Amino acid sequence: MFTPIHHYHCPACNSDKIEYALTAKDHTVSKEDFDIWHCNQCSIRFTQDIPTIDQIGPYYQSANYISHSNTKKGLINQLYHLVRNYTLGSKARLVKKYSGQSTGRILDIGAGVGAFASTMKEQGWHTTALEPDSSARAEAKKQYGIDLMLPNELYSFEPQIFDVITMWHVLEHVHDLQGYWKNFNRVLPVGGKLIIAVPNYTSSDAEHYGAIWAAYDVPRHLYHFSPASMAQLAGMHGFSIVATQPMWFDSFYVAMLSEQYQYVVTRYLPAFWQGLKSNFAAIMNPNKCSSVIYILQKN
Repeated sequence: MFTPIHHYHCPACNSDKIEYALTAKDHTVSKEDFDIWHCNQCSIRFTQDIPTIDQIGPYYQSANYISHSNTKKGLINQLYHLVRNYTLGSKARLVKKYSGQSTGRILDIGAGVGAFASTMKEQGWHTTALEPDSSARAEAKKQYGIDLMLPNELYSFEPQIFDVITMWHVLEHVHDLQGYWKNFNRVLPVGGKLIIAVPNYTSSDAEHYGAIWAAYDVPRHLYHFSPASMAQLAGMHGFSIVATQPMWFDSFYVAMLSEQYQYVVTRYLPAFWQGLKSNFAAIMNPNKCSSVIYILQKN
């Protein structure tokens, strides 16, 4: 048991116009149910009655939690690794394109086992990476020879010390949402880039799967973003969105997991079809993709 955090106001915009939206199950670890609430002011959703930062650790303790264990168990995780080898390069190109720099100082928050941080280091960037999980930090040291720092280091960095901050599917895990945004502003110069990738609960695959949608991932995902909520949150902290990009492979990965949660075994054809539908919608509008990369600039 844990002492739950109950939100009486929206954790993003502080509005009291919040209400229950749905109940989702933790399929990865505990099999417990968690309520998800919706803010009618900024449209963010958030997991209600979550464990505190000191108590949430056990909900990450699973051999199947890929960002911490680097597991290749099962076909879905094998496909994840195959795709990751491609996406690491595309992420590096994205950083260079929007920063306008071939090298610089980058901070990667929530580095997992350090694959992206290692990629940027190999390409000549002065790379700092933060990761809370001790097993992931150990794996990063073992596999890539890099030392990951604890997340609380974010609060003690010198002002305007980084050119770029990246968070690949991390912001949804952060307890101190407002504190992180304040420090993003502090450690970046004017014009500095903040690149955030998060699931999008307004995507077509999220609509199709409803409460079974794998990217709700309660209680590890504390927040569930829409493009509108990201824009409002960014604006509150002195950032503006300069571009968005879809994460094409996430649609298929999330659909496969959702099918597995719903039917015990993964129905690959329906999963592929739902991923494809989500991506078709995103061709015309990146904000319709299962996961969205937001490229933000400090004003």
